[in-house]
Amino acid sequence: MRFDALTGIRAIAATLVFIYHNRKYWRAQLHPEMLRLVNEFHIGVSLFFVLSGFLIAFTYSTKPTESPKNYVKYIALRFARIFPLYWLILIALSLDPKFAQLKHPALTASLLHGFSNRLNLNGLAQAWSLNVEMTFYLMAPLLCLLQLRSLITLIVFLGSLLLLTLGIGKIWELYNGNPLQFLHPVKFVLGSTFPGRFTEFLAGMLMASAIKNNHSWIHLPHKSVIGCLGIVVITYLIGLFQPDIFHHGSDHPIGWILQTFILPVFVVITLAGLINEETRMQKMLKSNLFILLGNASFAFYLIHISYVNIRLRWFFLGPDRNFFLLWLISIILYLFIEKPLYNYCKKAITKNKPH
Repeated sequence: MRFDALTGIRAIAATLVFIYHNRKYWRAQLHPEMLRLVNEFHIGVSLFFVLSGFLIAFTYSTKPTESPKNYVKYIALRFARIFPLYWLILIALSLDPKFAQLKHPALTASLLHGFSNRLNLNGLAQAWSLNVEMTFYLMAPLLCLLQLRSLITLIVFLGSLLLLTLGIGKIWELYNGNPLQFLHPVKFVLGSTFPGRFTEFLAGMLMASAIKNNHSWIHLPHKSVIGCLGIVVITYLIGLFQPDIFHHGSDHPIGWILQTFILPVFVVITLAGLINEETRMQKMLKSNLFILLGNASFAFYLIHISYVNIRLRWFFLGPDRNFFLLWLISIILYLFIEKPLYNYCKKAITKNKPH
């Protein structure tokens, strides 16, 4: 089953993150209330996480748990989706003499650096979210099994995982000071690891279950409008807790609650609307242009800041902070590198189908 509009909305999520990372260049031009909203456009990452939770649960569910071979094939496909392009850009960065030597290259290449508060921005700064994604991918089949047993069982497990993660980080600190701050402090765990952000993936998983079981709320009218308005309002409300124009409202406990527990609800409503409502928004996001941009959004996410963006700015910098040029490069990377590499890996992985 294809969800073309959900592919297209990935371009919107990536654009939000781009604007968020470049907001400092437009602070003087933006109205204070608009800036309050833009300061929270990191919610584009939340949209990606909810979407991942839905797509993985809907596409794979518990199938990978049926046999070790099924699980290996499933996780190999997930690795093939993430690592080839990431490694390619990371290698280019490592070999570039104009950039400092990469610290902890093995940890960075494996994305394990994402568990460290001191290292998670090493290499490609945005790759911390890939660590969150990969952690979810590794655990998703088990989470789907627990969800089939009962929602309470799943929530208890995820809550226990969060407490365990926090406990490991604290014990590590007591043992030797935890110099690289693995799984520590609490703010890092809550904001930058899967155990701290499981509610976003859980929301997507619950949506997958609702779609499969044809729950009645799926057919309620005007979900796209209600969901989008809800996302804008909640994002603005989070922004009300910003201490100044340089910090996030989500750092405040109430802002964090809004982002962690309320925002995913409206993201789910929006995505459900895009699946089964024929609206202008759905039509736009299902267009060939947005499907192409959505497919290229992973490449865009990898290059919109850090190495490729910095390199590009040395040669050319437009008033749009190279937004359109970065999308063009992303499309080229997707069509001529990412897609062929993934298709090659997929063919090799699925060659011997498990029994």
